[in-house]
Amino acid sequence: MAIQKLYAGAKLREIRTRLALTQKDFAAKLGVSLPYLNQMENNNRPVSTTVILALAQEFGLDVTELSTGDSERMVSDLREALADPVFADTEPPLADLRLAASNAPTLARAFIELHRAYRQTHERLASLDEALGREDTRLQPSPWDEVRDFFHYCDNYIDAVDRAAERFAERAGPDIRAGTLRHLAARGVTVTFAEMDLLRSHDAETGTLRLSARAAPATQLFQLLLQTALLDQDKLLEATLDFARFQSDAARAIAKIGLANYFAGAAMMPYGAFLTAAQGCRHDLEVLATRFSASIEQVAHRLSTMQRPGAKGIPFFFVRVDQAGTITKRHSATRLQFARFGGACPLWNVHRAFETPGQFLRQLAETPDGVRYINLARDVSKPGGAWGAPVRRYAITLGCELRHARSLVYADDLDLTNTAAFEPIGISCRICERKTCHQRSVPPLERRLSIDTDERGVLPYRVE
Repeated sequence: MAIQKLYAGAKLREIRTRLALTQKDFAAKLGVSLPYLNQMENNNRPVSTTVILALAQEFGLDVTELSTGDSERMVSDLREALADPVFADTEPPLADLRLAASNAPTLARAFIELHRAYRQTHERLASLDEALGREDTRLQPSPWDEVRDFFHYCDNYIDAVDRAAERFAERAGPDIRAGTLRHLAARGVTVTFAEMDLLRSHDAETGTLRLSARAAPATQLFQLLLQTALLDQDKLLEATLDFARFQSDAARAIAKIGLANYFAGAAMMPYGAFLTAAQGCRHDLEVLATRFSASIEQVAHRLSTMQRPGAKGIPFFFVRVDQAGTITKRHSATRLQFARFGGACPLWNVHRAFETPGQFLRQLAETPDGVRYINLARDVSKPGGAWGAPVRRYAITLGCELRHARSLVYADDLDLTNTAAFEPIGISCRICERKTCHQRSVPPLERRLSIDTDERGVLPYRVE
């Protein structure tokens, strides 16, 4: 088996700069000639074993820093960015991407950031859409929207909270419910289950935590872990909130509950174990729900957060809508972004999920930018647990770009090559550029309209 040569010129230059050494001094300490060092720093020669040993002995350097892990991840990020339809006619070969990642990593990172900024233009259009739906024209975000944006721009992944939850799950043991109850008891918290309308009620003075006996076991466990986060992780949550710099106390308070919710989901479904299980069952939501004592909605939501650097899962989007079609939760690790005001596109299968309770609906879809997705929708109605108690009715959709479809059990018998099978979905009518959509409710922004009084099609106007 051939030994792979190590080209790490950019890393060598970074180390030399960090040590504040000239090429001549650095070469002397490494025991190589100046021209040889120059060739290694420019990736014309691989890093020799002599140099690796000298780096370890002379500078105490962890030689794993020279590994190509960062470079390979950068190549992956470059390939993802270049998969955008805007680059359809200019896809560089893999060898070029590797050269860019190894020889010009700063430039490569700048390109990735530029592409990310390009994607965010869809969010800016969505902000205009939201502003049009508000009576307040000052464009000040509500506390709820401010918190939603915070999680969105973190890719719905909060590393410190996620890792803290993973550590707690390890300490709690294989039965996390029993482990959490023991932990709370050791803290002097008495947990009781009562017939009540509230899901959770904590009395700090008496050290009593009351949970609804009517709630489903997955909901009870989630609330146990949420309270644990508020009690145990206050410093971590507050430090994260300080970093976010919210504009109002209300936004900060909402975000704190959001972070505690994040901890609860991450503790129920610890990152490493959950990622391994998800890949092993090819993201079968029912299998994962049983394995982690979670609900279908909790599993789908967790899948949309698997964006840990160096151990990323499939980038999913996750949406929950109510019966009126209004989006009540939205998270996306994909290029697909959601309308910030109003409802989701009526052509999404998520709206049909209310008609088929307890069943998964699959959909192949294409957005106006030419990106194709596979979507999975299901109703997640939440009974009140008693006669006369209101039933909260929601539907969720989980989706990813088509290139990940083979990693989903739900794609097994679908014809992914049939263009006619992809439904033309959008985001919001105001920011959707489709000209002939039969479900369009309002004209698109930034498009001229043509009205002919002598003709009438599906719409009373034509989009230019």
